[in-house]
Amino acid sequence: MKRVLYLLLMFTLFFVGCTPAATASSAPKPLTLNVFAAASLTDAFTQLGKKFETVHPGITVTFNFAGSQALRTQIEEGAPADVFASASKTEMDTLVTDGFIVPGTSQVFLNNKLIVILPANNTAHVTKLQDLANSGIKLVLAAEEVPVGKYARQALDQMNGQFGTDFKDKVLANVVSNEDNVKQVVAKVQLGEADAGIVYTSDAVAAPELKTIEIPSELNVIAQYPIATLTKSTKTDLGTSFIEYVLSSDGQAVLQKWGFAPPE
Repeated sequence: MKRVLYLLLMFTLFFVGCTPAATASSAPKPLTLNVFAAASLTDAFTQLGKKFETVHPGITVTFNFAGSQALRTQIEEGAPADVFASASKTEMDTLVTDGFIVPGTSQVFLNNKLIVILPANNTAHVTKLQDLANSGIKLVLAAEEVPVGKYARQALDQMNGQFGTDFKDKVLANVVSNEDNVKQVVAKVQLGEADAGIVYTSDAVAAPELKTIEIPSELNVIAQYPIATLTKSTKTDLGTSFIEYVLSSDGQAVLQKWGFAPPE
């Protein structure tokens, strides 16, 4: 009887001693996913990242938000990125051509469009698109090499046909600052340093205190956002999982909440 009790005691101690080790070895290995994303995705992707972490225990999603052109340069210079989400197909196509993107992974995951934002007090009394050409208006745009800056100038080209061939020149003469990314344009308008700015619809959603002027579809420019995994990433499977989540119904619902449209 004593021998049986002794064996039971030893078995129990052995089991208790081994159980934590087994549990520890089965726990997921902590990993960090580095996502480089266009500045206009800041609010939506921050929320998406938290949701992704919830369904993938042990995973931390770290974001680097900036203008797509700046992110492309950082990737070309060797910055550690696992996923790239761009506001411009031009930046993505350049990285694809130069071998930085895993072949076949680049795909459009949303669309965006332009809108004019105004300070809440609108002291310049800007009420319609034509007012952007009024003398003395302080307009802020993103720089021409920034996707939203390029799209804004394309929209102004189209407005020439409706508001006069010199409309774009008059509007550009009112530009007091060219910013490195769209969030800086929003900030200048929020701070009252500009009478108007041209940004994405999603940026206006993220800043509901600002007034807006819609740009009609025939004068607007649709921005297509591609996303892909990077060839130098050591976590391409995890990057692919993140992209799949972005494209899922849950991911698209978050994006649409922040003013983005699904890809066509």
